[in-house]
Amino acid sequence: MSKIAVTSEGPSLDDQIDPRFGRAAGFVVVDLESMGTQYLDNGGSQVLAQGAGIQAAELIARAGVSCLLTGFVGPKAFRVLAAAGIKVAQNLEGLTVRQAVERFKSGQVEMAQAANRAGR
Repeated sequence: MSKIAVTSEGPSLDDQIDPRFGRAAGFVVVDLESMGTQYLDNGGSQVLAQGAGIQAAELIARAGVSCLLTGFVGPKAFRVLAAAGIKVAQNLEGLTVRQAVERFKSGQVEMAQAANRAGR
């Protein structure tokens, strides 16, 4: 597992996690070996009436990540993420991207088995 995505309110490791997966401002993609980052803007999903989570899942799947760290994920997005082979860790709101990555690297993050937010 070399690349992970973290929902973020901004482009850096020191920005806060955006708790909303589908409508997150963007995703910080982190290379776990080098700690190098890439920012994926998710602005297009924020304006959708429906399907934001599915579109966001497709965006991070194209980035080649193997895991997502976030706050909340709905059932449709969770299914798309699972189908793409992306593991999901939820309930990480209130942290910075860096804090979430460090918890992940130290084994303090539990992978989810199901969505933790009702669908819309």
